[in-house]
Order: sequence, then C-alpha cells, then structure tokens
Amino acid sequence: MRKFYIVILLFAFISGCEKDFDEIIDVTASDFQVTGTNSYPSNTFRYVSGDSLITIYLSLSNSENIASVYCDIFASDETKLNSNLFSLLDNGNSASGDERAGDNKFTNKFPLSRQNPIGIYKINYYVTDNGGNTKLAAIQQFYYDNAQSNVAPVISNALMDPDTLVVTDTTAIQTSVQVADDNGLNDIESVYFVVYKPDGTTNNFQTTMFDNGNINEHGDETAADGIFSRIIQVDQSNAKGMYRFEFSSKDRGGFLSNTINYFVLIQ
Repeated sequence: MRKFYIVILLFAFISGCEKDFDEIIDVTASDFQVTGTNSYPSNTFRYVSGDSLITIYLSLSNSENIASVYCDIFASDETKLNSNLFSLLDNGNSASGDERAGDNKFTNKFPLSRQNPIGIYKINYYVTDNGGNTKLAAIQQFYYDNAQSNVAPVISNALMDPDTLVVTDTTAIQTSVQVADDNGLNDIESVYFVVYKPDGTTNNFQTTMFDNGNINEHGDETAADGIFSRIIQVDQSNAKGMYRFEFSSKDRGGFLSNTINYFVLIQ
C-alpha cells in the first residue's frame, strides 16, 4: 500500500496579530482569516468515470472587504492545470458547487482527467480585497488517483557520444535515453543515471536527465518527445579506465523501470 504525507497549511491574516508558520506567505495585516478549505477521505481524490469534477472551496471569517477569491491548481508534475485565474464564488449557484450565497464560503468545481498524472497536487488560494491588494491566503495538498492501473516505465536506446575518448582537456559527452510509459509521459517522475568508476565504486548520485528541449544547457533537442538527455563533462582529473553508466527511470506511482548499462572508456 502506498503511503504519503499530506500537509494542509491554513494561513490567517489578522490585524495586530502575528503567527509563525512553516512558510511565510504574506505579512501584511488583513481583516479576515481563513477558516477552512477542502477535505477529502484519506486526503485522496479519485477519478470516477462520468464525474471528474473536484469541488474546491475557501472559507473566510468574513468577506466585507473581499473583491475576489481564486486559486491555481498544480498537478504532480508541477504543471498548472488552469490556464486562467480559477474563480471561487459565493453566489449560491449549484453549478459552481456553492450551497448558500453570502456565507463567506467561496466555491467552484474544476474538472480533472484520467490523463492527469497521479500524485500529490497543490492548490494555491488567493484573496483580493477592495483596495486591489492580493494575498496568497492558503496552500493545500492532496493525492490524486486517476483510476488507471499503474504500469512501470520502460527505457531503451541509451546512447553516449563519444563512448571512447582520450582526455587532454575538458570534454563534453552527450547522453540520452528513450523512455516510454503506458500511463503517459507526464507519469514519469524522474530519469537518471548513476556512474560507477573503473574501480567499481560509486557515490550512488542520481544525475537527472531532461526532456525539456533545452539543447544549450541539457543537450535535449525536442521537448516532450520521450528522449531524455544530459550533457556531462570529463577532464584530466577523472581516473582512467572503463566507466559504467546505469540508466533508470521512476514513475509517480513509485514504479522503477528496467535498467540499462552503458560503458565509456576514458584514456
């Protein structure tokens, strides 16, 4: 059974009162405080066919000076799911999930998809007052289960160029590996390699590879094509001999891929 730790931080901003939190969000005094946000059984929201709407709300102590309340929703791969500000409403409209107008509980429903990756999601709640001042009022995290059977990723076609080199100065090596996942590329949490020295020792450091299209920094030509890349450098300080690069990948469900070993000779 997967275990995860969910933290819900509720931040109150009350004039003349100071309070310590794990994260400082805003120190400006306000005339309201947060009194509640969503709650889900076991802090998990599970996709259900035909009903993928998640109800999001922020309750305030009062709303006399509140102009608007909205939020941003981030998936486990840190993608922001709402392209525009997602407004929360206190209008009693059942279509937005608001039960009663004027009760200081601002609500709306947001659609989630089976194509959204599983994992920890984050909601940032914002409040704007009548003076135009906007505050990040609360942060909430929950686990999203997209109801798909999780399948481990598969890596293939590892490549290192060059794989044999005489080092007389700092030399760049282009590395790449192809990754596939039946749950979609956004289910990939990390792709990496671990280096083993010629004497067989390793520090087990996982060097992250990227599929972001940043060719100058990471050597990746095309974003989101399933080919993860990384440029590394060696120089005269590297021990001479055969190095082993162990490539692997992990998905957001914690499943590990197969591993591929690639050997590079430094002379």
